Amino acid sequence: MTSIRSSQQLGGALRTARKQLGLTQPQLALAAGVGVRFIVDLEAGKPTVRLENVLLVIDALGGEIQLSGLPTIAADDQREGGDHGA
Repeated sequence: MTSIRSSQQLGGALRTARKQLGLTQPQLALAAGVGVRFIVDLEAGKPTVRLENVLLVIDALGGEIQLSGLPTIAADDQREGGDHGA
């Protein structure tokens, strides 16, 4: 598992995964349903990329996000979106 603490680390990890899978940026963009420019920005560590699209790219690469160090949430909270900081 890779520990990610910055947008630059995330971009680098996703670039490495893409290259290990033998994909070009346009191929990954097509597989994830995002634009090539988004892949370029993501891999460059741009901090303002859209989270929804980041998740699409991670899924297209066969990955998943796991959070550690946070309180565990109940299955009901996951389905309902949690209590949003209340």
